Amino acid sequence: MPRPPHICTCGRVVPHGARCSCQIASTRARNRRHDATRPSVRARDYTSEWPKMRAEFLAAHPICACCGAPASVVDHIRTHRGDLALFWDRFNWQPLCQSCHNRHKQREKRAASV
Repeated sequence: MPRPPHICTCGRVVPHGARCSCQIASTRARNRRHDATRPSVRARDYTSEWPKMRAEFLAAHPICACCGAPASVVDHIRTHRGDLALFWDRFNWQPLCQSCHNRHKQREKRAASV
């Protein structure tokens, strides 16, 4: 039996499991505001050398460290925050899939803001 639709805060009826267009627009606006305040890739120490090192690391470690799916992201285990020694330390890297990386980083941000 299908689950019933829900009513969005804007008053629209939305099918179960779907998001209202106003919520999608709100999320996009929030992400744009966040991206506007974020330093550039170059300012975060990701130089032209990074894509080569990332590709080498993922070739050597193709499996996500969390779930076993194919890895697509090289994560810094300890946030480097501009520390180049920590940034380039391969023992501080771990292979993650995109969903594990996003979940891990969101949890980190929530813990830091509390």
